Amino acid sequence: MPLFLRLYLGFAALSAPLWRLALWLRQRKGREDATRGAEKLGRYTVPRPEGTVLWFHAVSVGEAQALVTLMQRLTAAHPALSILLTTHTLASAQALAARGLPERVIHQFAPADYPAAVRRFLAHWRPDALIVAEADMWPEMLMQARRLGLPMVLINTHVTERRYRRRRRIAATNGYLMNLFDTILVQDEASMTRYLDLGAPADKMSVMGVLKAASDPLPDRPEARAALAAQIGGRPVWLAASTKAIEEPQLMEAHALARRALPDLLLLIAPRQPTEADKTEAAARARFASCAIARRSREEPITPDTAVYIADTIGEMGLWYRLAPVAYTGNSLRVEGTPLTGKNPFEAVALGVMVLHGPDVGNFAEAYARLAAAGGALEVDGPQAMADAVVAAQDPAFRAPYLAGAARVQAENQHPLEVSLAAMEALLARIDRTGA
Repeated sequence: MPLFLRLYLGFAALSAPLWRLALWLRQRKGREDATRGAEKLGRYTVPRPEGTVLWFHAVSVGEAQALVTLMQRLTAAHPALSILLTTHTLASAQALAARGLPERVIHQFAPADYPAAVRRFLAHWRPDALIVAEADMWPEMLMQARRLGLPMVLINTHVTERRYRRRRRIAATNGYLMNLFDTILVQDEASMTRYLDLGAPADKMSVMGVLKAASDPLPDRPEARAALAAQIGGRPVWLAASTKAIEEPQLMEAHALARRALPDLLLLIAPRQPTEADKTEAAARARFASCAIARRSREEPITPDTAVYIADTIGEMGLWYRLAPVAYTGNSLRVEGTPLTGKNPFEAVALGVMVLHGPDVGNFAEAYARLAAAGGALEVDGPQAMADAVVAAQDPAFRAPYLAGAARVQAENQHPLEVSLAAMEALLARIDRTGA
């Protein structure tokens, strides 16, 4: 076992007081669900379902949302199967509750990564297998799962160049942990190459594609959408989705420029973290009068005077995409000194929305490359280019070739889901053979 991993596990064995303190401090700041804090200490009140239980683990909102379609297909195909989905963040719990989970899928918070909490978790839930999404690999959790003999699968995982450079410092530990898995499904060839260099086992890895690309469309809220559509009326509109505060001044500048050509243009902006919506509003106020700004969380309506509507709620992204013909998929504009990483474009594509994006899309480079090759998305490099694209995209004829190209890519996107389902079927067959 690598020295760094030995040190980590030794620290974890003594870390329970620190975890409890951190949880208490985060609860005081509103960053944890105070009514469910015991779950992170490995204490659960929801009973374990009878029969087979697959344990899926994802770190937060995006990773968990990418699993919903896969979990829905699995529970539909196996009526006796239950799924336990664990995440770490309050935002993930709120988003999943707002979206709604498939029948027989239970969400709980993952235990803190110290021995007693993980043991209590495993004793209560008695999962039959562990499926980790992307790369949220907590050593104590993985080691205890392996000691119990749980089949373990790592799916939809990838490593960016930036993460690769960080992990090279602990390559031996990375390789050791990845070798605990029976099967590893990576998003792209670049990730496979990097993981091999980090010590991952070549015989266990294969490329599956990006699972988010195969997800069902985000859920709608028809009544809320009808009410908002009535407020918008026939105004031109665009969406900035999952934005980071650091790029939002550029978006406000782009909107101001676009309104020179379309004075009644409305911007719907959904910040990546609703808790940072005050920063979004500050960026808007730097360009627009207070009376021109409204917020969803304050239940303020869209009026003819509203130029910027801040969609600072959780679990409503499907609503916003359905209200705009064109969307900037955020976290991708170039910000000096701060490389951004992009956002999944297929949420927009699945709902027939034209995609605009900036040049920094490192976490989704393969997805955007496919869209670019098919003419299915438009890259913009700054506020003026964004403004020009937003204005042009109000014309259905301008959007049409981009939507057609994106649709061609979307039609090819079922492969990651098919590969994941096949891996899960093989896992269930293994569980049946061993009598778990």
